[in-house]
Amino acid sequence: MTKELDTAIIAARAAGKITLGKFGELSSPEIMAKEFKDFVTDVDKACEAAISSIITASFPEDSLLCEEGTLVAGSSGRTWIVDPLDGTLNFIHSFPVFSISIALQGINGDVLCGTVYQPVLNELFTAEKGMGAWLNGRPISVSSRSEKETFLIATGLPFKEYHYIESYMAMLKEVIRDSAGIRRAGSAAIDLAYTACGRFDGFWEYKLYPWDFAAGILLVREAGGTVTDFAGQSDVFEKQSIIAGNAATHPIILEKALNHFSQQHP
Repeated sequence: MTKELDTAIIAARAAGKITLGKFGELSSPEIMAKEFKDFVTDVDKACEAAISSIITASFPEDSLLCEEGTLVAGSSGRTWIVDPLDGTLNFIHSFPVFSISIALQGINGDVLCGTVYQPVLNELFTAEKGMGAWLNGRPISVSSRSEKETFLIATGLPFKEYHYIESYMAMLKEVIRDSAGIRRAGSAAIDLAYTACGRFDGFWEYKLYPWDFAAGILLVREAGGTVTDFAGQSDVFEKQSIIAGNAATHPIILEKALNHFSQQHP
């Protein structure tokens, strides 16, 4: 294990400890609205501070890009991309599905390592480029399911921007017909981690942010899956819309995205 991944793990576990200490006990003054239907809590901020401190202590020359606003312009050309609490709304409502996502993006834009940690279940998903993907130290792989009637597919629902809702609903109807079921967990990082380990057979979501998916896309790719944007391009950081899946599900979901989102502009 590289020092980079080890640092990410230490930081994720530190943030996880903070979340578990406050889970189910938030009071209203600790919850703030960032913008329409988007919230932040004191826990998000405490997690981000802890993660930033741990990473900066080990890699002072690296940059930081964190959801809650921590920005550090380093000199190395590498950037740590951090979501200190992915699934904040779940957390606020004491719904036990949330995660910490930490990834390191290299000079050429590739994600070098990443971790998604689900504190409630104590599940640590890790990956390093070219080294495979792991769950609590055991290798994982995407599912091998190939029959539509067996697919369990994850997605994210539009919750604050609605200009694409008609396209989304049309695509959703088609995916429902071509699967056994749909799940909306409320954490894209968990959706991608679960796709990497075969719990989900595929995942799609329109218009995410880098901290939502940076670690997750590495997990899926290192687990043998495919990740593209809605146009089928592998550089998902440009468009920030994600389709992930195995050899059977990714082409099916991509075809539907091309049909319904070709006119959209993420």
